[in-house]
Amino acid sequence: MKCGGCVRAVEQRLLAQPGVRQASVNLLTRTAWVGLDPTEVAPDRPAAGETGADPALALVEALAAVGFTARRRDGDDPVLERLRHRQRRSWWQQWRQLVVALLLLLLSAAGHLAEAGSLPQPWLADIRLHALLATVALAGPGRPILWGGWRAALAGMPGMDTLVGLGMASAYLASLVAFLWPAVGWQCFFNEPVMLLGFVLLGRFLEERARFRTGRALEELAALQPDTALLLFGEGEPRPVRVGALRPGDRLRLLPGDRVPVDGRVLAGESAVDVSSLTGEPLPLQAAPGSELAAGSLNLEARLELEVLRPGSQSAVARIIRLVEQAQARKAPIQGLADRMAGRFTPLVLALAAATFLFWWQWGTRLWPQVLMAGPSVHLHGGHRSLGMGAETPLALALQLSIAVLVVACPCALGLATPTAITVGTGRAARAGLLFRGGAAIETAAQLHRVLFDKTGTLTLGRPLVTAIALVADGGGGPAGPGQGPAGLAAEARLLQLAASLEASSRHPLAFAVLQEAQGRELALLPLQQVSALAGQGVAGRLAAGEACWVGRPEWVQAAAGALPLTPGQQAWIAAQEEAGASLLAVAEGPRLLGLIAVQDQPRPDAAASLRALEAMGLELGVLSGDRRGAVERLGRQLGLQPAALAWELLPEQKLERILAAHLQGPVAMVGDGINDAPALAAADLGIAVGTGTQIAMDSADLVVLGDRLEGLAEALRLARRTMAKVRQNLAWAFGYNLVVLPIAAGVLLPGFGVLLSPPLAALLMALSSITVVANALLLQGRPPAGARRAG
Repeated sequence: MKCGGCVRAVEQRLLAQPGVRQASVNLLTRTAWVGLDPTEVAPDRPAAGETGADPALALVEALAAVGFTARRRDGDDPVLERLRHRQRRSWWQQWRQLVVALLLLLLSAAGHLAEAGSLPQPWLADIRLHALLATVALAGPGRPILWGGWRAALAGMPGMDTLVGLGMASAYLASLVAFLWPAVGWQCFFNEPVMLLGFVLLGRFLEERARFRTGRALEELAALQPDTALLLFGEGEPRPVRVGALRPGDRLRLLPGDRVPVDGRVLAGESAVDVSSLTGEPLPLQAAPGSELAAGSLNLEARLELEVLRPGSQSAVARIIRLVEQAQARKAPIQGLADRMAGRFTPLVLALAAATFLFWWQWGTRLWPQVLMAGPSVHLHGGHRSLGMGAETPLALALQLSIAVLVVACPCALGLATPTAITVGTGRAARAGLLFRGGAAIETAAQLHRVLFDKTGTLTLGRPLVTAIALVADGGGGPAGPGQGPAGLAAEARLLQLAASLEASSRHPLAFAVLQEAQGRELALLPLQQVSALAGQGVAGRLAAGEACWVGRPEWVQAAAGALPLTPGQQAWIAAQEEAGASLLAVAEGPRLLGLIAVQDQPRPDAAASLRALEAMGLELGVLSGDRRGAVERLGRQLGLQPAALAWELLPEQKLERILAAHLQGPVAMVGDGINDAPALAAADLGIAVGTGTQIAMDSADLVVLGDRLEGLAEALRLARRTMAKVRQNLAWAFGYNLVVLPIAAGVLLPGFGVLLSPPLAALLMALSSITVVANALLLQGRPPAGARRAG
């Protein structure tokens, strides 16, 4: 495919096939993503779901019938396969197009200089030499363009090759007629198709190199997964094997400096692991036995032994690459206009070229005779002239201007305007751990008016922590507050040690918080007997010395231990903690109530800064939570949110109602953990999932922020705005370029200002137009986003 017209033609051809529900074609990556309906197939072909049937075969044949060669995408990792294929290409294969283009331009320029008398070699101006050179050029490097343009025209889908091929063929055939039959009195300008072809090939080479740069982000991600891994066999030395041969359950050795080849679990060893290449997380992960590591992570310090969890084709890197490729194939709504225009562009240019030829041949030179060169006509046999040096006859002028119209038109810029920016934007986002699901998601993200957040697991860590400890004074007084001095610290340590010992057998989140606090203080667990748990109340047990002990709800512990009733001071402290959203645990040993522990979910460390960044972007913020009012209001105060922006104790259907109401004021996004908030994410214009694992990316969110960092959300929205700005700039350039240069090429400025475009100059402008669009999109790469430090 060469231009937006090709994209439109391929999409229409695919959609016309039986069983095809949707088709999205990407000019930049030259891929088509097709959605098939297995219940609707051609009567002479097996159903797509039947054994042995290849649903892609009919599509490949249908495209081949109209001149587009296609094949089914096979292989576990097509991006890595493409990267290896490029590396295997020889020097000549990579640079052939450039060498041929420069050689053609050199020979053509030499002919022009010799014709003007600037070179002492008169044989360079010999028309027979130029006729031979033009014939060889069109039959050799120009043949694919001529043949491709002819086939597309016959199929009723003319494109870029049709325009360029018609321009080169017109100049060549007119010159050939003048050369073989001098009596017709035409000029010969064999130099023009040669120079035109040289500029076209040069432009396509530069465009291809620029396209390569737009896809580097995905190839860099693919390169994170090494080709080999060290497989352990029993107690012997590890052996290098292909990553593709690894299966779940295999044991691997990972040396310092190695990248994790597949998703795995640490069996032995401890080390710091850099995960910034996948999630953008700047701080390394401390890996220990039981830790799960994603493929592509970099081992920094010590040797590790891993158990393979998933094969390479299902690793985190592979899943991210597939998601990004799908995102790049899904078009933004703004691209619809460009595609519709590109589909009609080539026929309009052909009609304009024909009208230009007829006008200047029949009427233009009569209305403005000054546009022709004065002086005797020297365009007979042996009189070689350049289209760029002016015309002496109406036919030569008409031919020059019509060829310029054909060549200067650039449907490529229209076709590349959106996909280049989307490809660079999604690739750069993926390197920072931000996964957009298509151009539509980027366009919506750039237009957001309001962002609503879930509370637990999104604005908060999602796991409770011990936030306060109150010791109960002897004699049943009120809470003594945090322990002060050695005696108070010892009492706190005893209380936590006893509570953690009782909770060690429980999987309750509150138990985990107590255990984590005890481990942080390096408190050893006490030996217990007769430990039993009562659902919804707490845990009871007996110390080795025979003393009974309890931890759980204050009312239950007070009743079970037979302790003195809670005093007004204790009850007031409990009420204050509960009002702030904390859960309370009481700890008793024998008949004595030792104290109270407040456990509460905490805001993410970067939550406040992230919300400030979003507010600075002009976005309205809000919280939709099913949690208690006190917890939500306390979080709002900590994060600086207005009380009117908070909503609490909401059922799932109430969240949906709030989102639909917010939608009336403009596009709204919902941010959740991607698992519990699936209905709300689906109801919002943009569903945003924030999570620490890559499996979350398989849910229905439109934007996935990998890693445990909320700050990535502001980065993603800023990048979306920049990407859509580049899309609009590219579309403005593509439309503006064609609107300006086509009338000039048709000779609008020729009568009044003497300005005209020669075909070679038109070819150069056409190439520069496409390159400008791609280069402008590449400016998105810029500097890496904050927090997206790449691994060394």
